[in-house]
Amino acid sequence: MDVIRIILAILLPPVGVFLQVGIGLHFWINILLTILGYVPGIVHAVWIIARR
Repeated sequence: MDVIRIILAILLPPVGVFLQVGIGLHFWINILLTILGYVPGIVHAVWIIARR
């Protein structure tokens, strides 16, 4: 299941974070990072998925 989340995190970072932690602080941080730059959103999403 983590492989699917990581693939989604690369394509749409907030979706990968949402599937891992739901709508919470990390989800909103990831949306902000994705708006500011696509790569920081990906890095944050993969970090959240790998950490849990």
